[in-house]
Amino acid sequence: MAGYGKFTFTFDGEENLMRMVEEGTGGLLISAHLGNWEIAGHLLYRVKAKINIVMFEGEHEKVKEYLDKVKGEKNINVIAVKEDLSHLYAINDAFERNELVCMHGDRFLQGTRVVQVPFLGEDACFPSGPLLMAAKYKVPVSFVFAMKQSSSHYYFNATKGVVYSFDRDKNKQIEQLKEAINSFVSMIELKVKAYPYQWFNYYNFWQIGK
Repeated sequence: MAGYGKFTFTFDGEENLMRMVEEGTGGLLISAHLGNWEIAGHLLYRVKAKINIVMFEGEHEKVKEYLDKVKGEKNINVIAVKEDLSHLYAINDAFERNELVCMHGDRFLQGTRVVQVPFLGEDACFPSGPLLMAAKYKVPVSFVFAMKQSSSHYYFNATKGVVYSFDRDKNKQIEQLKEAINSFVSMIELKVKAYPYQWFNYYNFWQIGK
């Protein structure tokens, strides 16, 4: 456990991120609109690596302003997701430099690739692009969350990095992607049930993309 001012934090699996940095592979950290991503971004300073946070265009300016305010360091870069897909080049460049890339895995732009998997009793669409990109660059993927457990305590956890490989055959690839995304979605389900007021998707989640 660590403390910053009046706040305390429990770190579970932080060593998994440290290992990515030590091995020099870079990596993809996937989270969701769940818990406190600003706190997660703040805590990632402990990793001591160049970190690229991918945000939707409407979110990134506020988040960037917040991160600049709480930490003046230069090891965090915010990449805005845009309809022209120019953000993909910035992500590609980050992986080429063996840096860490952080993004949400529960929203997507219309027209991008998705897979349907069960989520809280009904199929919902989740983007497959992040995992496909990580597989292309052979970088490990970790699922990361920061949940508020009390008025002054946060719980941060990161899963062990997994390097995914997907078949070229389209049907096999879809099944492999579903299996990989299911492991992420099952974590979201557990956390939504445990922290129902910390899930920030205010729309009909099960109809989007279908």
